[in-house]
Amino acid sequence: MISHPSRHCTVELQALPSRIGQVRRILSAQLRYWHLDPLIDRAALGVTELLTNVHRHAQPDKQCTVEIEVLLDRLTVSVHDHDPRLPEVRDVEPSATSGRGLAMVAAVSESWGVRAEGDAGKVVWFTLPTSVPSVAVPGRTPRHATEKPVRRFIDAEHVVDAHRSAHAPARSAVAG
Repeated sequence: MISHPSRHCTVELQALPSRIGQVRRILSAQLRYWHLDPLIDRAALGVTELLTNVHRHAQPDKQCTVEIEVLLDRLTVSVHDHDPRLPEVRDVEPSATSGRGLAMVAAVSESWGVRAEGDAGKVVWFTLPTSVPSVAVPGRTPRHATEKPVRRFIDAEHVVDAHRSAHAPARSAVAG
């Protein structure tokens, strides 16, 4: 039995700096509504980096769609743009002022990847676990407390979208 069915929110926008801030506020409000407050900072950072990439690099336009979805115990945040070129994680000089966006997304997320959609563009996504870690009781160490977190990095050429929902998404529009 699933206690919470899939929760889904979609925002369509033009990736301009002022719109990126609006999407962060929408995402934060939606996560608060879903009682997922602990995820707000990481999700807002990740979506900011993905939208900044659209703003800086996407061609032929800056139109994109942000989707946030909770399915079982995972929050997935994805950004679809119309540019078929896939992003690359690059090594950057320590003094560089840009170029770390995808590395930051990888650092704050559980997993991330890219799904090519041919001439329709691409979707860049990341996931965060929705479960809250248990609180340690003084004098007792939970078994999982000593384990190191596992990060999964997904090769963009080998990503398969295994959990595409069949329902029609709710849509919110931000004027572009």
